[in-house]
Amino acid sequence: MTKDHGPSIKDDATYEALREDGASKEKAARIANAKADSDQNPSEKGGSQPPYEEWTKDALYERAQELEIDGRSDMDKDSLIKALRNN
Repeated sequence: MTKDHGPSIKDDATYEALREDGASKEKAARIANAKADSDQNPSEKGGSQPPYEEWTKDALYERAQELEIDGRSDMDKDSLIKALRNN
């Protein structure tokens, strides 16, 4: 039986499945809430941004800064990409 996670989680079953797969609470909540919203399609291919490998290190750093990723100033390009994908 799916646990009720309160009003901040719109799709409890999806949230629990993502948490069991190792997703952070924040990431699981974002995806579960997006799936519950009929206007969003989180499983479909995203926008028109190029893959992170094509970004400059400065652009990756700026995105990491927006997402408040800790340790970003000490990361090389590959580490920034990994951190952004795991956020």
